Amino acid sequence: MTPLPSAPRTQPVSELVSGIGRLRQLDGLRGVAVVAVVLFHTGVLRGGFFGVDLFFVLSGFVITRALISEARHSGRVDLMAFLGRRARRLQPAFLVLVPVVLVATWLAGTADVRFFAIDDSPWAMAQLTNWYFISDHIDYAGSDGRVFAHLWSIAVEWQFYLVWPVVVMVLFRRRRQEAVALAAIVAMAAASAAAMVHWGTLDQTRAYEGTDTRAFALLLGAAVATRPVQQVAASVGRRTAEALTVLLAAAMLALWIAVPGTDAAWLYRGGLLMHSALAAGLIAILSTRADTVVGRAAGTRVPRVIGDASYSIYLWHWPIVVLMPGSLKTGSHWIEALLVMFASVAVGLLSTRFIEDPIRSRARWARGPAGAAALVAAIAAITLLWLGLPQPDLGTGTVDVSRL
Repeated sequence: MTPLPSAPRTQPVSELVSGIGRLRQLDGLRGVAVVAVVLFHTGVLRGGFFGVDLFFVLSGFVITRALISEARHSGRVDLMAFLGRRARRLQPAFLVLVPVVLVATWLAGTADVRFFAIDDSPWAMAQLTNWYFISDHIDYAGSDGRVFAHLWSIAVEWQFYLVWPVVVMVLFRRRRQEAVALAAIVAMAAASAAAMVHWGTLDQTRAYEGTDTRAFALLLGAAVATRPVQQVAASVGRRTAEALTVLLAAAMLALWIAVPGTDAAWLYRGGLLMHSALAAGLIAILSTRADTVVGRAAGTRVPRVIGDASYSIYLWHWPIVVLMPGSLKTGSHWIEALLVMFASVAVGLLSTRFIEDPIRSRARWARGPAGAAALVAAIAAITLLWLGLPQPDLGTGTVDVSRL
């Protein structure tokens, strides 16, 4: 990529970017977000889907923070190094999930669940689940039997990762024009929100899962990472920060409780945008002031531990919901939620400890050409498994082929 104006290089870029301090309070917010999603998918919290929106804003902030830091210190943005870091962070757990779920679905799923798993897995592997669902008019609310349905949000993030480093390189070419860069990011977020309003009246699945229509959440998180916003947030006094964080968190919680579901028309007329703006404001203050009551609560051990494993918890929770044995379905949403939460957190912690962290931080083979070869080999093995799975007999299932 074209280099930015030269800047003093005091340490390797990989160390610089990977060494950016973790903010415990934001790790805790991830934990809150994934718990909300699990409660939504188990029928306990109607607005728990806002947890995905919170994930988007957090991802936009964290990724942009790292990219801006790289641009400032090294004078360039290395796209391939960035994608390599993202792959080491996200792909190991994902590449374990897909074959395990395919096999588990074949062993324990009904004919329609098995059919949808085989049908959806190539799109999941290509990180295009969202556009496949949009093109085939597969309604999000009607995807209960699809074990990979939740991967639409992972696809949105990957698509964002492919483009955003280049945008950051262009916007932050001149270190003294960050206000201009911020204005450009806000303008892009406004265009994304306008696209959601447009599609929300025509096709809610298109509005809900489109990369362009959901980009405003990632972009608002990116805006928070810029120097002008960080400076304003850091200048807020302690008492004001205390009051603002409580108000913002309370407003977000009120939306989570009040919304009737993902089909509420007002969500696509500014509701999701409003939630993203509230989340961005909360993150802006918490990223500079961890000593507020909300920051201290989010930074405690339980939400942080769940937040650290939130990616794997998110990956596994929905297949667990879909494949839960009928004998465990008690009719009580709360009991089922607790069962799913326990199983998801347990698997997520194991995945984080024994798969994600070792490969991301300690496995030398996961870097460079060896890492690329390992990725290709894993994809090839999953492809062979997918090809080897027999198609289910639709005559014994309940597949509605009119929706395919």
